[in-house]
Parts: sequence; C-alpha cells; structure tokens
Amino acid sequence: MNAGEGARDSPPAGARGIPGGVGGTLHHVEVWVRDLEAAVASWGWLLERLGWVPYQCWECGRSWRLGGTYLVVEASPAVRGGAYDRRRQGVNHLAFHVAGEQEWEKVTAEALERGWRLLFADRHPFAGGSAHQAAYLENGEGFEVELVAVEDSPEAVSGAGPGAGVPS
Repeated sequence: MNAGEGARDSPPAGARGIPGGVGGTLHHVEVWVRDLEAAVASWGWLLERLGWVPYQCWECGRSWRLGGTYLVVEASPAVRGGAYDRRRQGVNHLAFHVAGEQEWEKVTAEALERGWRLLFADRHPFAGGSAHQAAYLENGEGFEVELVAVEDSPEAVSGAGPGAGVPS
C-alpha cells in the first residue's frame, strides 16, 4: 500500500482504541513549583481568565481543567533544590490560544498588571515571526507562557508546527 492509501478508512493513529477519538490529545501537565501560593496567584488567575475552571485542590497543589485536559501546579516535597530555569533542558514554556485580537490584548494587559513580565519586548507582538502574534510572558518564578492571538474560528487553530520561528 502506498503512503496515504486507506487513510480515509481508518482513524488517526493516536485515536485508535481510545473512546471518543481523543487519542493523542494532551491529558494533563504538571508544573512543580516552590511557592504554591504564588503559583496559584499567577497560574490560577491566568488559567481562569482563559476559561479553565478549578478542578482539584489538595495540601500541596491545585489544578484547573479545560475540556479533557487539566494543568496542575504542585509544591511537591520531592522538588529538588536550585532555581527553575526555562532555558535548561526540559519544558521551555506552555502556549495558549486566545480567541480574537481584542481579547488577546486585554488578557496580555491584565497579565502584566498581575505581575507577569513581557519577554522579547523589543519584538512584541511578533517575536515569533511576522505571521505569529503572541505575547511571551514570564511569572515571578521564571515560568514562561505564550499567549497566541488566533481568529475566533476552529480553522485558525491549526498550529504552525514544531519550533516555527518561536524564540526561546
């Protein structure tokens, strides 16, 4: 069989055997932090502003959910010493869609008022390239998020591919 033959007859590889065809979608992300209170203040506000809802709460952590995905911030007793540095090996940042340019501008401005710091200010809002409007923000613990302005339509959320002109 040639590449692409029979593709219409079978579900995407990630969806095989998973109810509802969600195979391959992100289940959850867990961010370990030193200061739970500070993390809840910065991450919690941002996630709720983007439509995520509080999901779980326990002594060392909190989580928020959007659809089938949830994000955890946890001050685990297993966290090792040393400051977090997004430029070390590991996850560099998390990127979130923000529907509509006006909403993107509002969320970005509110984040700055709440202590998030604008990265790549000299290239804002096109630090990721002329066709990629985004705000790169860093919280007090050094975690980076990217707020990507997208048209308010399903077609606009197709993704540009790995490392598509995104600064580190």
